[in-house]
Amino acid sequence: MNNLSVLRKSQGAKLQNLFEVSALQSLHVENSRETPKMKKISSWGLFSLPSKHIWRCLVAEFLGTFLLIFLCCGTDLYTKESESPIVIVAFSWGLAEATLIQTLSHVSGCHINPAVTLAMLVTGKIEVIKSMLYIIIQCIASIVAITVLNTFKPEHSKGSYGAVSLAANLTKLQGVGIEFVSTFVLVLSMFSLSDENRNDVKGSRPLAIGLCITMLIFVGADTTGTCLNPARALGPAVFMGVYDDLWVYWVAPIGGALAAAIVYERVFRNFRPGEMEDVESKHY
Repeated sequence: MNNLSVLRKSQGAKLQNLFEVSALQSLHVENSRETPKMKKISSWGLFSLPSKHIWRCLVAEFLGTFLLIFLCCGTDLYTKESESPIVIVAFSWGLAEATLIQTLSHVSGCHINPAVTLAMLVTGKIEVIKSMLYIIIQCIASIVAITVLNTFKPEHSKGSYGAVSLAANLTKLQGVGIEFVSTFVLVLSMFSLSDENRNDVKGSRPLAIGLCITMLIFVGADTTGTCLNPARALGPAVFMGVYDDLWVYWVAPIGGALAAAIVYERVFRNFRPGEMEDVESKHY
């Protein structure tokens, strides 16, 4: 009788262990589910010619950059004050960026920013020729947007087409530092939210990026204007013929974007299940 009782307890324990193992396996599969992999281009592929559908991407980048500059720099014109309230500026840029990413990202990625395009290039997510075409189109779109915006300028406007410049009490080195850090934060958030191996991101990715831009403008508007985008600085500078600080708004955002892209890819990028097994096998 005692042996039968022991046998039943043993079988019950084995059955319970079996259920626990099965549950853990199911949980592992659910948590480590591989999301669609963003294709990383090979070293030789980086120098390949763009596909015949490149025109769709270029049109999307032109339209996205044009609308971003036209709408957001326009907030600086439609006011009777010399400057628009910071709340209007911050939310116009953030919400416009979120809307455009939601609308055009499936076509071109909706970079609409040379710094972002170069960040994608340095991490092997876009070809060299394609990235150069993106940057050229973005710069052209910015200049065209300001030119078109001038035709809609109201008579009472005292605005400056959204031109950015360093505050009077700010050195150029300080300006470079602020723009570098601000763009670093933006691109780091973009790479994190776009990580193809994460399945824990909830809510709207475009909205999260837009709110990040809004926050950064609140922080740095009174110092550098929080440009974050070389093309955004180029259009107003070319139209108004003011180039004094333009290099700051190219060097700093590009440097911050490249640094963020490299740091995320090398340090923070989420591993796929297969990669995690390779990493564990090398350490044990």
